[in-house]
Amino acid sequence: MKSKKKLFLAIAGTLIYAIGMNIFIVPLGLYSGGFMGLGQLIRTLLVNYLHLNPGNIDIAGIVYYIINIPLFLLAYKKLGKSFFWSSIICVTSMTVFLTLVQSPAEPLIDDILTSALIGGMISGFGTALTLINGGSGGGQDILGMYLTGIKPGFSVGKIGILVNIVVLGCCALLYDISIVIYSLIFSVIYSITTDKLHSQNITTQVLIFTHQEEAVVSFIHEMHHSATLWRGIGAYSKNKVSIVFTVISKYEANLLKKRLEQVEPHAFAIFGDNVSVFGNYEKHLLPK
Repeated sequence: MKSKKKLFLAIAGTLIYAIGMNIFIVPLGLYSGGFMGLGQLIRTLLVNYLHLNPGNIDIAGIVYYIINIPLFLLAYKKLGKSFFWSSIICVTSMTVFLTLVQSPAEPLIDDILTSALIGGMISGFGTALTLINGGSGGGQDILGMYLTGIKPGFSVGKIGILVNIVVLGCCALLYDISIVIYSLIFSVIYSITTDKLHSQNITTQVLIFTHQEEAVVSFIHEMHHSATLWRGIGAYSKNKVSIVFTVISKYEANLLKKRLEQVEPHAFAIFGDNVSVFGNYEKHLLPK
């Protein structure tokens, strides 16, 4: 039941992304950047220069799906079968929604900057919702998840910005500079929103005072992290206590809280978000 709910929310995220794109960005002639931006560029070349007439259907989503095929193979080999299948489902649903959600003939909001900001926040929220629930919108999401796992300094949003530079550079050669600037604004807002909401990019330090150190440390090891143990004495009770220190993601911190409630309901724990970490820390974006 829980897995079905997560899959539903992941698919809902792709719908929200499609709404942000087709309702606020496409009517303005802006480009999303990333692999979707590449799909938009190819769409434009097919329609405007090769005179392919798809009718009222926006084929950018279909082109995006084709581009994702080699990335599906990467997801299967490096990110696990579960993530692979969820990526297939989410990219397929995104392609369907991008094709079916009709863009208005005229922009809903006349101010192009406002539309770019709103579209970026809506689309970023949709992508974050998909990622949080174990799915992927494909493209830089798959590449970002892979690189973040092996390079702690990377994040999905940062990968998106790097790919955007390439795509928007191509736009600068084809279109007016204003299109490039507002497309860049959309892409940056989209990337920032994704990173802020995607809890696996938020580092959390945890300090646990417990009498069940083996159970606590065992679960931390299950998440493929290590911990440091100290021996302490209660200042008031004078009782001995074990102090466990570790650094995990905010997503993993929620899992740890649930486990503590099960194995050590009397434990005292301190969680600190957004800590700066340097050195031997391995970020895990997916449950192993």
